[in-house]
Formats: sequence, C-alpha cells, structure tokens
Amino acid sequence: MTVPLRIGYKASAEQFDPGHLADLAVLAEEVGFDSVFISDHFQPWMHEGGHAPAALPWLGAVGARTSRVLLGTSVLTPTFRYHPGVIAQAFGTLGVLYPGRIILGVGTGEALNEVTLGLDWPDAPERFQRMKESIALMRALWQDDRVTFEGTYYSVKDATVYDRPDVPVPVYIGASGPAATRLAGRVADGYITTSGKKPELYTETLLPALHEGLEKAGRAPDAIDTLMEVKVSLADTVAEAQEKTRFWAPLALSPEEKMGIHDPVEMQRRAAALPTERAAARFIVSTDPAEHVERIAEYVHLGFRHLVFHDPGADQESFLRLYGAEILPRLRHRFAPSASA
Repeated sequence: MTVPLRIGYKASAEQFDPGHLADLAVLAEEVGFDSVFISDHFQPWMHEGGHAPAALPWLGAVGARTSRVLLGTSVLTPTFRYHPGVIAQAFGTLGVLYPGRIILGVGTGEALNEVTLGLDWPDAPERFQRMKESIALMRALWQDDRVTFEGTYYSVKDATVYDRPDVPVPVYIGASGPAATRLAGRVADGYITTSGKKPELYTETLLPALHEGLEKAGRAPDAIDTLMEVKVSLADTVAEAQEKTRFWAPLALSPEEKMGIHDPVEMQRRAAALPTERAAARFIVSTDPAEHVERIAEYVHLGFRHLVFHDPGADQESFLRLYGAEILPRLRHRFAPSASA
C-alpha cells in the first residue's frame, strides 16, 4: 500500500442535535481523525430520539471551528429537494472558505427525504440518471464562467457561480450497487460504500464494477479515493456492544423492507420488530480493540484507503477518545507506506 491511510469520523446527523454534533467533529480533529463526514437527511430513520440537522450550515459552522480535517457529505442527494445548481453554489462557497478541505459526497437518495416534501419518487434508473446529470451540471458551474445547460432533468441559462475555489470541490459517489459504482470509477473523485455486507458483494460485484469504470475511462487503479464507512461497536461486554446498535436497526432492514417508506414513525415500527442480533449484524461488535483492528484491516486489504468510522452509541466522546488512543495509531502503524514505495 503506497498511499497513506485516511481515517475519518461519521457524524450521525440522525442521532444528535447540530450543536453537540459540531462539538464531536471538533473533538474528532483533536484526537487525530483526518476527516469528518455528515449524512444529509430531511428526516431521520427513527422518530423517537431522532434528529436531522441540515448538512450545509453545519459544514460551514464546523469548518470555522476546525483547521485540518476534511469535511464532507456522506451522502447528499443533489437531485430532488436540492437543485444541483444550488448545491454547486453552496459547495463553491464552502470550497472558498475552507480550500482543500471540502468534499461533496452524492447519492441517488431515499424516499424518506423527498416524498414528505410532496416530491415524486421515481424508480432507480431515473434516480441514477438524475445523479449523473447533476454531477455534470455542477462541474460545469464550477469550471465555466457562463453556463447554459439543457439536460433531461435540469437546466440553467446564463448561470454563473461567482464564488468558487480555484480547484473544484471533489465529488464522491456513494453506491451499493454496480451501476453507480461503475459510474464512480468513470467520473468521480472518490467512491463511498458501507461495511457489514456479505464479503462477495465487495469482491465479486462492487470492486470489479469500480475497476471496470476506471478502465473504461482510462484511469489508473488508484485514481480515486476509496472510502469505506465502517460500522463499529466497542464496549466492555458483547451484550452492551450489541445493544448500542439498537438505534440503527433500520440499517438491518432489507431494501425490500424499507422500499418507499417516507415516515420515520413507520421506519421505527419496522426496525423495532428486528431482533438485537440482526440490528447488530452490520457492525463490528467486539470488546477487544485488537479484534477491531483485525476486522477493519480486511477492508484495507480489499483496497479501501479511507476508513470512516461510525459508532452507534450515545456516548460519542468516549468512542472518539478510545478510537483515537487505541485504534488509529495501530492502523496507521500497520498500514504506513513503506520507505521504498
């Protein structure tokens, strides 16, 4: 491995209010994390105890309180409740304020965030095409002085983003299927996916699709950042580590079980019916820091160079300090680039 490992923190907007979440992002920088990524939901998955702070003002506030960490979305949907031109303007401003530190992670979205606002929820192929077109439009607005764009879904006429960084904001594509993963390889600056699924999904579907996209675009295998959101739960007992994952039980619902749900109350009802073991299935659940390192290392060996850790517990400060002291140094030492690389 010749590229230094990046280690990030997933700021759970679904679980914490914006002020507390900002304090946690500042602490993440203090204890040695390299990046902080926030989700962007209009509504959380869980109605009781849930939160949904807006990502755009939060990124601006956290950027002002930090000096080093990369800040990004994982992920934002620039296709329905946001027009891509508005996102191009917003991230242009963030890029000017915090040059070299802002990342726009995008995805095809969820009904939970759009249908409640009276927006139609199309099938997956249209959502994919909308995301693809939105990326092209945003990049045109970051690169050109006057943009007229007539797409299938979006258009602008004589548009200018007046405040934008000299180097356009990197665009990462979040994907859990081969089509969007292939697109990431072709056009994105980074690729985002999540841990805890069957190993063959990564080895037989997603990574081959990513490499296919890179090859078709004539790009090198290491041309883009490869980001894995790694779900972890470390506690004194296995039972406690499992119970911490309870708030995130919706992650264990299959695509069919949560397809089209737009109401957090209904999402919570379905998630509550799941056994604790199933809720914890997506997480690395262990009482041993060494075991965490070994299981995290599996994703590095697959080729992911940017690990963003998501802990499900209420006490995020303890998680950040423990991971900062016990896990980050071991990972950096183990995967440090060799002197000859």
